[in-house]
Amino acid sequence: MIAEQEEGLNLEIHTSPLVGSALARDHLAGANQLSPFFSGHPFDLGTYQAKIEDLDRRFGAERRRQLASLIRATSRGAEERLHEVVAGDGFFVTTGQQPGLFGGPLYTVHKILSAIHLAAALESELGRPVVPLFWVASDDHDWEEANHLHLIDRGNELRWLGLEGEEEVARSMRRRLLGPEIEGVIDDFIGALPSREFADELIELLREAYRPDQTVAGAFTELIAQLFAPFDLLLVDGGAPGVKELSLDLLEAELEAGAEHERLLESRAEALAGLGYQVQVPILPGAINIFYEDEGGRDRLYRDGEGFMTRGSARHFTRAELRRLMRDEPQAFSANVLLRPVVESHLFPTLAYVGGPGEVSYFAQLSELFRAHQIEPPVVFPRFSVTIVEGKVRQTLDRFGLEIPELAAPFHELSTRVVRDEMPTEVRERLDELRCRIEDGYALLEEPALQIDPMLAGPLQSGRNASLGRLRKVEKKIIRHLKLQKELDLRRLEIARTHLFPGGQPQERLLNIIQYLARYGQELLPALGAGMEVTFR
Repeated sequence: MIAEQEEGLNLEIHTSPLVGSALARDHLAGANQLSPFFSGHPFDLGTYQAKIEDLDRRFGAERRRQLASLIRATSRGAEERLHEVVAGDGFFVTTGQQPGLFGGPLYTVHKILSAIHLAAALESELGRPVVPLFWVASDDHDWEEANHLHLIDRGNELRWLGLEGEEEVARSMRRRLLGPEIEGVIDDFIGALPSREFADELIELLREAYRPDQTVAGAFTELIAQLFAPFDLLLVDGGAPGVKELSLDLLEAELEAGAEHERLLESRAEALAGLGYQVQVPILPGAINIFYEDEGGRDRLYRDGEGFMTRGSARHFTRAELRRLMRDEPQAFSANVLLRPVVESHLFPTLAYVGGPGEVSYFAQLSELFRAHQIEPPVVFPRFSVTIVEGKVRQTLDRFGLEIPELAAPFHELSTRVVRDEMPTEVRERLDELRCRIEDGYALLEEPALQIDPMLAGPLQSGRNASLGRLRKVEKKIIRHLKLQKELDLRRLEIARTHLFPGGQPQERLLNIIQYLARYGQELLPALGAGMEVTFR
């Protein structure tokens, strides 16, 4: 773990390798059993050099020229970097995310910064342009994930803010409008901010991006574009017309080979399960890796005899009807979570993909699906994990002599432990002494008593356990009284835990970047990436 003390910001930034699933940890560790499932180790430069051969083979001059119309440059520098890639010599490090309210959880920012730093490291080592590209997954339709955010308010309480209401239909984020309710959410968010030292420009940006007539995906894209313009980030909207048109041939091929690809994916899933790993994405019998969206919502396609159907709307299509629809209405079709990375690598010279623990896990299922489309998989690079430790939180950690991971424990366990540690020495010693006397006393009694009757073993054990139980009750009452005396200190400990593990989850999985930018300003973003050192072996 790398801990950077940002003096000017009065905080620490702790950067570490990705934690999460066992599969993601083993991939980082270079476990031999995973070699059939990935292109190579993410810190092995040779892995990237091998991938370059595939990209140079597939992306000629004409193919590269098509890229420019699909990609949005966030700055003049980004335009120049895009030109370098299109001109025929460069590659992308990609990452992506479903749109989330006000940028979504912190890990979205961490993924983007990881991609930026990986691209810079690869460019330095390979001597060819390598540029970060962020895929806005605007076709995704998980409303329960996209409609809210969490922040820690002025009272140091975890707050949920979001757009209320039940989901009427499963509509993609590029079609779902924010509506008038978003203005109230922005007002509530501003009112809850614990610090607004640098908030004025952010508030203006939120109001401009998150308008009632804007889509969820459009607002998210605008916010990311503005925040990361200083990093020369490139963006692509996965639901844009040009993306749909250029990926149509791959979707048609997937439609035709759906049954065969299902078997390939099942085989990969079974192989991973056989190694003891949890399969990230279940393979559904008869399901095609394509969604169809109409007025009834976004729905997965399934094989239905010689034709196809949607389960939700029970709409049936012949093969010829579906092929015609794909040509006439390409916007209505989109890849599922397993096919989307293949579409991305089909469209762009993707050298590496930066993912979270779930994405690393499902990429392990995809190697044969990539190859079925004559594409070698990109290198899968697990994003960095980052924890922000503000000054007041550091003071609390030092006060109790605690390390960050220790605050992941449930608060009642944590508070009991620290109070027990601070129990007066004499009280703790007397409790330990009593405990030993009970244990020793019953041990001395056991041998002579059992000589009288071996059946006394049960009563002796019950008596010992009862005596120890009564002593534990006494200890709990002492701790309860100490907690009352240390109420202020324990409240500070509870606040520190809320900042580091809100709702019992790692900070980066729940909290939002805007509350930190409002307090520390735009210099926070480069500071978050400062510890993301990429060193190849």
